[in-house]
Amino acid sequence: MIKNRYPRLLGLVPLLGTLLLGGCNMTLLNPTGQVGLEQRNLIITATLLMLLVVIPVIVMTFLFAWKYRASNTNATYTPKWNHSTKIEIAVWTVPILIIIALGYITYKSTHQLDPYRPLDSDVKPVTIEVVALDWKWLFIYPEQGIATVNKIVFPAHTPINFKVTSDAVMNSFFIPGLGGQIYAMAGMQTKLHLIADRNAEMEGISANYSGAGFTGMKFKATATTQEEFDAWVSEVKKAPKQLEQAEYAALSKPSQNNPVELYSSVTPNLFQIIVDKYEGMKPGPKLNHEKKEKEVAATDNSHSAAGAEE
Repeated sequence: MIKNRYPRLLGLVPLLGTLLLGGCNMTLLNPTGQVGLEQRNLIITATLLMLLVVIPVIVMTFLFAWKYRASNTNATYTPKWNHSTKIEIAVWTVPILIIIALGYITYKSTHQLDPYRPLDSDVKPVTIEVVALDWKWLFIYPEQGIATVNKIVFPAHTPINFKVTSDAVMNSFFIPGLGGQIYAMAGMQTKLHLIADRNAEMEGISANYSGAGFTGMKFKATATTQEEFDAWVSEVKKAPKQLEQAEYAALSKPSQNNPVELYSSVTPNLFQIIVDKYEGMKPGPKLNHEKKEKEVAATDNSHSAAGAEE
């Protein structure tokens, strides 16, 4: 009856489904890095556990509606029924067991996937300092003495230690192909440890709305071989631009859809200077950054040692 009455409408259903899924990206389910893989497995596991409740409820809804329809005279009619011990046991026991399982998995994965926890590896990590600006990303390589805008390159199979802050409103640093995301906030430093398991080119985005230029606040993240990474660093060192204080002041002004820019040198400790500029705006005592850096380094070393023992 419905097919005969609304043939065109039913024909549009597949098209509607395609349009609804047109903006979906399967990157999260096909990650490039170790952290992303573990997060994907966590998403799938949690979803399957929750479906243990959802699917039976959906099935029983249709079964009960069919069995107790008005035209079914064989269905038992018990208007005064109000209790079933078996149903009560099922209704309470199954969700409790699922919650216990989800709680254990969440507790365990929370510690394993702690963004501040350095990854266990025999390879020396590469440090990249990330600064969120309006509306672009500034990346500083302190060990290489270079900087880039809206592009990062790093060797695969090498841990990447991201230090993240903002010189604008709050943003969220996110490379879906590698996994994890971390907030970038003015006057604060957050951390994210990631690694790529193979060579790949990935999209990086801001996962937190930050104003008019938000949609163009994207960057390229490329995982290469160590040789290709060293060659890229050498190429950037030949770039004509240098990121001094005056150049940074101009760069930090709002701009949309900013192109990739390369800087052959960068002002020493620029990342810390950006963090410190907001220090006077925060209540409480001033931080001793030298002492803080030593404490953070000691914490990282202890995490690494614990990971090696495990």
